[in-house]
Amino acid sequence: MSYDIKDVIFHFGVDGECELFGNGHINDTYFVYSTPPCILQKVNTNTFKEPVKVMENIKAVTEHISKKLEKDGGDMDRGTLRFLDSDSGVPYYITENGDFFRMYRFVGGAHSCDSTDDPMQLYYAAKAFGHFQNMLADFPAEKLHEVIVNFHNTKSRYADFKKAVAEDLSGRACNCADEIKFVLDREADASVVVDDIAAGKIPLRVTHNDTKINNVLLDDVTGEGVCVIDLDTVMPGSLLYDFGDALRSGGSSGAEDEPDLSKIWFDAAKFEAFTKGFLEVLPSITERELELLPFSVKLMTLECGSRFLADYLNGDTYFRTHYPEHNLVRARTQFKLVADIESKHDELMEIVEKAVNK
Repeated sequence: MSYDIKDVIFHFGVDGECELFGNGHINDTYFVYSTPPCILQKVNTNTFKEPVKVMENIKAVTEHISKKLEKDGGDMDRGTLRFLDSDSGVPYYITENGDFFRMYRFVGGAHSCDSTDDPMQLYYAAKAFGHFQNMLADFPAEKLHEVIVNFHNTKSRYADFKKAVAEDLSGRACNCADEIKFVLDREADASVVVDDIAAGKIPLRVTHNDTKINNVLLDDVTGEGVCVIDLDTVMPGSLLYDFGDALRSGGSSGAEDEPDLSKIWFDAAKFEAFTKGFLEVLPSITERELELLPFSVKLMTLECGSRFLADYLNGDTYFRTHYPEHNLVRARTQFKLVADIESKHDELMEIVEKAVNK
């Protein structure tokens, strides 16, 4: 460790002991026993090459939400993350060695869960993500930095996939001809949302871009969503990315790398619980966005699967793997979900209509 934790927290005007906290895989996180307690994070600058821009996005978004909470009588202490400025007057501190830190108030009386089979937890998480979208519906998304370029640009991701197939750097294409064909057969899907945004058919919005259920804090007593966390990937995009990615993970019957595909299907009941919560608090959603909600789950699942398969073809250079076929297993799991979502499209659309017309 090239930094002195006590010195770092001093620059945020805080005093207290620290210990490692949570199970995040990207940033180093510490709990600070201060009054009030805080969370200190060392941002991974290998992942986020321009951390100042990350923090400018986060600061703009959280301040916008805070103003909405104040206006509407919401919980200012728990409704959004509250970042502290360092003694330099900015919401971060950079050590002499270039280590990048930020600090925010700890949100007490709440917890996150990595996964769930409880429809109520999905419902409450969805309400939190929907509320997040609604509070930012009037924020000028074009003012945010694109901190990871083309992160959910599905046309760009598709081009990356085709390049991986053509180059076949690992010599593995012969092992996955069916999986490659599965993606190539769905080329038209990659253009739908991107083209609709460009044509103005879908509004450009502030999007979270990592809407796993563990990025919502749930109240310890009521179980309701308290606030959305892990805002590093907040960027301009489509709410369809957030909705679709949440259910890509939250709507599956099994783990992302389950090798037994008989255990994998898309759970319509989970879709219903999430959709109900999401739409209850999101009056700003448009007719075109509603129409594409089921498709968005398919699209984000297909995108994820194609990324796993591309990494397998490239020699496992991006995703961490634990055995040689790991990325191929992950891809097959995603493609099983895609096929099941396609077969259930009409059922899922009926669920959306029911939620709208309740």
